[in-house]
Amino acid sequence: MYHHPFIYGRQGPPRTVLYPGYYSNITRHSVFPDHEFYYPYPNYRKYPDVDPSLFNESAIEMKILMKDASLILTKLAESKAFAKEVMAAAQASNNKEVERLLKTTGIKSDVITTFNPDGINFKLMASVGGTKSSQLTLALRWR
Repeated sequence: MYHHPFIYGRQGPPRTVLYPGYYSNITRHSVFPDHEFYYPYPNYRKYPDVDPSLFNESAIEMKILMKDASLILTKLAESKAFAKEVMAAAQASNNKEVERLLKTTGIKSDVITTFNPDGINFKLMASVGGTKSSQLTLALRWR
C-alpha cells in the first residue's frame, strides 16, 4: 500500500482510505458525520389521518378510463377506414366530428382531443363528486 510521505507526522501511517489520495487515521469517516449530529431529536411531526375513499374512487374511475382507451385503440387498430376518418376530421380541425367518431366506439367518459401535424392526443377524464379525479392521456403518432 502506498503511503504519502508528507500526509502523516507523529500519528503513524494512515489506517483508513476514504478515496484515492485522501487518508484518515479515524475508522469512522468524519466526512460523513453521524445522523444524530444533524438530527439530535426524534421526529415528532404528526401526520394527519388518511382517508383513502377518494383515492379508491379515483382508481375505480381509472379502470373505466382504461377500458375506454382500450375501446378506442382497438377500433383504431382494427379498422383502417375508421382511422382514416378520424385522421381526416382531425386534420380538418373538425373537433365535433372527431368526438362523434370516438363516441361511436362505445366510450362513456369525456374526451378532449388535440392534434398537430405529427399526431393526435386523446385526454380521457373522469370526475368523482364533481371534482376531476383522474385523467388518462393517449398520444398517437401518424407521421
